[in-house]
Amino acid sequence: MKTITTTQELADFCQAAAQTDYVTVDTEFLRERTYFSKLCLIQLAYRGDGETDAVLVDPLVEGLSLEPLYELFRDTSTVKVFHAARQDLEIFYVDGEVIPEPLFDTQVAAMVCGFGEQVGYETLVRKIAKQSLDKTSRFTDWSRRPLTDAQKTYALADVTHLRDIYEFLAAKLAKTGRDKWVAEEIRVLTNPETYRVEPEDAWKRVKTRTNSGKFMAIVRELARFREEYAQTRNIPRNRVFKDDALLEMASTKPASHKDLGRSRLLLREARKGDIADGILAAVKAGLEADPATYPKVQNGNDKVQVNPALADLLRVLLKAKSEEAGVAPKMIANAAELDAIAAGERDVPSLKGWRREVFGEDALLICEGKVALGAKGQKVKVIRLS
Repeated sequence: MKTITTTQELADFCQAAAQTDYVTVDTEFLRERTYFSKLCLIQLAYRGDGETDAVLVDPLVEGLSLEPLYELFRDTSTVKVFHAARQDLEIFYVDGEVIPEPLFDTQVAAMVCGFGEQVGYETLVRKIAKQSLDKTSRFTDWSRRPLTDAQKTYALADVTHLRDIYEFLAAKLAKTGRDKWVAEEIRVLTNPETYRVEPEDAWKRVKTRTNSGKFMAIVRELARFREEYAQTRNIPRNRVFKDDALLEMASTKPASHKDLGRSRLLLREARKGDIADGILAAVKAGLEADPATYPKVQNGNDKVQVNPALADLLRVLLKAKSEEAGVAPKMIANAAELDAIAAGERDVPSLKGWRREVFGEDALLICEGKVALGAKGQKVKVIRLS
């Protein structure tokens, strides 16, 4: 198996791949000790007739540029095939501000083709390629060199079997006309906004039970500081301080380093230096924030009233429609969406695009009392009312 270690070798491979219909791509990376993923290995393959059609690329080699690969990513004549692409795409977007086009995600395609929710690569290899994978190298340290033969074999299998999986799924989608469904899902993956983490929005990931505007303003400022600090130093956000400590700070509102010293949850390193100064400044900014700028948090009085009987009917309809279409139910709608529809909300994903075709139209008719549900044997039938 060939490992590419020079820019010229990578350029030669990418030039050959550009002459084919598609290229399969995967990566190995580490993220435990950094904010941004550390790219450790890239696997590439196309459908060829020799050993050179599948290679490993070592991005840790000094002097190797990934620009030839990024040129291939920009070449719209060759489909770039990934499995569960999101993390891989984030790496390439952060490093080169490039998103491969056109893109095909076999995990998305497999869900549309009836292989279940969040189907794993190993399952597809077994069911489609009729092969088995040795997963013993899965959790090894990919940053260490040299790589073992076992690591290389494992890594290369992630793109060689992917060729068979892609060809099978692409053919099935074309036959069923569901390639448009996959295209809708892929648009999320190819949107740069998917990979941008804005510090001012970091508070939205912090789970809290309070609706206090001032409290949430402090949470917002603490989360913003933590995100900026983690990004600029490339360390995990939890290494700065964890969510429970953030909520403690928002509650106790420390005004001095002495106050920080009384914290039960703050790490020792966060009670001094730049982190401590940042926490105090963030708390102060939150306390002084204009009430008009407080984060808007839905409280109990704002929640729409869900019709529980209607929500139950929608759940039955979803199960019936997902079975009929051979698509995982959660790919069409989740429980929160069903409750929202039952409460009168109409701006939800399951009422748009291909989901509306499969489920949404009948869901709206149920809400309007124009159809009923009945049972025939083991199946649920939609009965239109006159």
